[in-house]
Amino acid sequence: MAKSGKKATPLMKQYNSIKAKYPDALLLFRVGDFYETFGEDAVRAAKILGIVLTQRNNGGDRTELAGFPHHSLHTYLPKLVKAGERVAICDQLEDPKQTKTIVKRGVTELVTPGVALNDDILRSKSNNFLCAIHYDRKDMGIAFLDVSTGEFLTAQGDEEHIDKLLQNFNPSEVLISKKHKKEFLETYQREYHSFFMEDWVFQEDYAHETLNKHFHTSSLKGFGVDHLYSGIIAAGAALHYLSETQHNQLKHINTINRIAQESYVWMDRFTIRNLELYQTNEQQGVTLLDVVDKTISPMGGRLMKRWMALPLKNSEDIKKRQEVVGYLKSEEITLEKITHYIKQLSDVERLISKVATGKINPREVIQLKNSLEAIIPLKQIAENSKNPALKTIGERINECEALRQRIKEILNEEAPVNPSKGQVIAEGYSKELDELRSIAFSGKDYLDAMLDREMKATGIPSLKISSNNVFGYYIEVRNTHKDKVPEGWIRKQTLVSAERYITEELKEYEAKILGAEEKIAALEQQLFTQLVVWMHEYINVVKQNAHLVAQMDCLAGFAILARENNYSKPEINESCNLHIKDGRHPVIEKQLPPGEPYIANDVVLNRDDQQIIMITGPNMSGKSAILRQTALIVLLAQMGSFVPAAEAEIGIVDKIFTRVGASDNISMGESTFMVEMNETASILNNISDRSLVLLDEIGRGTSTYDGISIAWAIAEYLHEHPAKAKTLFATHYHELNEMSETFERIKNFNVSVKELKDNVLFLRKLVAGGSEHSFGIHVARMAGMPNQVINRANKILAKLEKSHSSEELTSKLQDARDEMQLSFFNLDDPLLEEIKNEILHTDIDTLTPVEALMKLNEIKRMLVKKKQA
Repeated sequence: MAKSGKKATPLMKQYNSIKAKYPDALLLFRVGDFYETFGEDAVRAAKILGIVLTQRNNGGDRTELAGFPHHSLHTYLPKLVKAGERVAICDQLEDPKQTKTIVKRGVTELVTPGVALNDDILRSKSNNFLCAIHYDRKDMGIAFLDVSTGEFLTAQGDEEHIDKLLQNFNPSEVLISKKHKKEFLETYQREYHSFFMEDWVFQEDYAHETLNKHFHTSSLKGFGVDHLYSGIIAAGAALHYLSETQHNQLKHINTINRIAQESYVWMDRFTIRNLELYQTNEQQGVTLLDVVDKTISPMGGRLMKRWMALPLKNSEDIKKRQEVVGYLKSEEITLEKITHYIKQLSDVERLISKVATGKINPREVIQLKNSLEAIIPLKQIAENSKNPALKTIGERINECEALRQRIKEILNEEAPVNPSKGQVIAEGYSKELDELRSIAFSGKDYLDAMLDREMKATGIPSLKISSNNVFGYYIEVRNTHKDKVPEGWIRKQTLVSAERYITEELKEYEAKILGAEEKIAALEQQLFTQLVVWMHEYINVVKQNAHLVAQMDCLAGFAILARENNYSKPEINESCNLHIKDGRHPVIEKQLPPGEPYIANDVVLNRDDQQIIMITGPNMSGKSAILRQTALIVLLAQMGSFVPAAEAEIGIVDKIFTRVGASDNISMGESTFMVEMNETASILNNISDRSLVLLDEIGRGTSTYDGISIAWAIAEYLHEHPAKAKTLFATHYHELNEMSETFERIKNFNVSVKELKDNVLFLRKLVAGGSEHSFGIHVARMAGMPNQVINRANKILAKLEKSHSSEELTSKLQDARDEMQLSFFNLDDPLLEEIKNEILHTDIDTLTPVEALMKLNEIKRMLVKKKQA
């Protein structure tokens, strides 16, 4: 807040009183033709906007000041909001000319990252979600509300579920109770723009009251959310926040939907991040969404994102989408017609939401009408199709005949953005408006006609109608004809050679023409407002049309994707099998240089004889790509899309887990290895019989022996777990190939390479059998490592391989056993007794190399523990 000294000016007193009501917002204070900011607000605004920061005297105190012209608000406001600022726009509420005291001012809009309606702030193909989270001992609640589209969603679940939804929906702003501020920031740091509200907002009674009052209901049972205790509280907090931010016209928010966790594929936040569905760690990286989103309309783009966030588990629903995609893929002309008409659509969903909030302008209403007209041929195409699912979409689309006709009747087709500019209402709609326009814009013709009439009536041939600032309009008569002036004319001025008169008709015309333009502006605004209010009846219908068109757009997009990239229709069934023939990574194949083919691979997983595939191979050989492409093929299939493979049989997957690549969280005090173990533990604790698990290089964040031990134990756990989850396990520990000899459902595969004289060629082909070498030194050479380093590494490798041979390990273990017998046999120490028994009862003759490594590591740990004690 600006400093207020004893001699604060009336303007600054007014500013301080308004700022006190919005302490958490950056206040844009309208002064004449500028929006000004003061004090700390000015410092922040100047930094974000790159505008000049100055100072002014405020009753003896120095106050920082920064401002910009009011007409530049649309330029500067998005920058402030995108920087996470809550912006209170304080306007002048009266004409400065009409008051002799200080102009009345007040906040007309509070714009925050989560409740923006401005087109300059919103992204067309992304929702702008406001999120509220309620912390509860049993289950956390979460709600997502997009005021620009009217979508309102809620859910509840454990912390992991809430975490996953946050990652999927990527809200622009998150509301939290002040009581849980520390808890939220410890988990998410500054990952989201957050606002902390008073605790009383997050109360069950208040939430029910807020929601029922808004929806005009007595209970929430009709929405199917009444059992979500925490979800309702979060939803109530989100709706409360809209009223706090001056958003009170919310008729388009007419329902609240539950995010049904049981209906969609589960992916935790690590999986969403690892698969790079919407975001990539690389600056110029390409996401899955970038590649598969062929939608044309903003509504379709937003729905595509939702489908990717929430892939289906119901095979019948998936097949319905597939059938439409297959139909459109084969019917090229139909597909072209659909895309042609969708291109003509504006953002129908956001336009009808602007109708509800009263923020729509005349040109946008015309855009809405034109879009509704373009929807009619889409409806006809869908209704006439031979595909039942597409036909159903067509039948549900409403032609909105009355709405389109009313807009056409009332509005001028070339209507401007601003109603006050005139020419908004069509000619012929309002008799009063037409008369005013005739007066204002056809005055000369009217006066000529009046003059002609008066000359004929009086017989005076030289009458003249003029006007001046003193008398307004008048009729001038030369002295030679003044005896012919009618009695009803009133003399206003006498000149040397003429006299000037006014008539009742001329007085009436003058009154009309002087106020005509003001009246035109007021009447056009009134008629336009009446139209917008009348349009409220069609909010639900138009929203449904928007959603149906979005579905058509997504399905047509899938058909285009399949045609352009040679995708095939996967077979979806209720089995637990996964069989992909010649699968490709949808993103990587698009990044290859022209003419370079993608090396396709087969993957077969089931719960009977090939539950776990152990993939070995050198770095850079493509192990991670095979893991990721398997997950993405499953994901695309359960979205209803065709997939990048020659063939695919996919038994419904209910959870996709990945542990792919390093994901350090050092900023939160966790090492790479700790993060890896946390993520892996989460996977092992949540697997089901329909899960797909993808593990890449587990255990590499610690020492070799530890890493092998952990990787082995994890693979063994997955094999022995009753769920028998389908697993791809990529590793550089070749010792894990030994597992296939003991565990019947573990199969070894490797990404093949071709060894040349001084180099290695990566073939990127998955073949049966384990890999014998890591080829790490070859990779180092390819990276440009100095020859001196490469040669030294080869010598060290040879020495290490010799010292870690099977015979060497067995020999070391035999020596350790002999030493143990000599040194510890007669000692009473319990720990030493335990170590002695461990070694004496080890059958060296049947011990595999990896088991020998693990046994040595175990003994080492016990001895270290003894030494520390």
